[in-house]
Amino acid sequence: MKITFPAAVCKELEDLGKEGIYLEGNILKVLISESDSFQSYISLAKEQDALNRKKRLEVTKQIQDKNKELIKASSENERLLSELKDALQAAEDAKTIAESDLDLLQKKNQFELIGNIVDYALYVIVGTGIITTALYVLAMYNQSSETTLIGNTWSNLFGILLTNSFSIIGTIMGVKYAQEKEKK
Repeated sequence: MKITFPAAVCKELEDLGKEGIYLEGNILKVLISESDSFQSYISLAKEQDALNRKKRLEVTKQIQDKNKELIKASSENERLLSELKDALQAAEDAKTIAESDLDLLQKKNQFELIGNIVDYALYVIVGTGIITTALYVLAMYNQSSETTLIGNTWSNLFGILLTNSFSIIGTIMGVKYAQEKEKK
């Protein structure tokens, strides 16, 4: 099937061609003309159409290439985000383990410190008790007049030592209880 335009339409199209405006697309395949000037317009229009199609094809290829790059970049971003989430989880796990280890270490050090305080307090108490008892026994053995005074002092000192030892142990137990209650 072929199409022929009236001469007036052909003239209008030729005038538009002088301004750079041409018909495009499949209609150019079916147009025929008896006029040489319109036939030359059709040839120019076909050339322009071919150039425009090539430009569109290049733009389409560029867009497709960009889309491929964007898809690849998106995939890489997703992979990196996944790795980052995994690393963050590992860091949080490591933090939890470190906090647990630190807490255990603090409790161990605290327990050792309390043990040392109790040990030294007991050493002082026992040492003082032994010394005062030895002095009391020595005074009793010598039958000196100060035996009653040393006996009273010995009794008072033992009372003080016993009271202090319970005070130290009570204070340590109270601090330990308060720390355990704070954590709960």
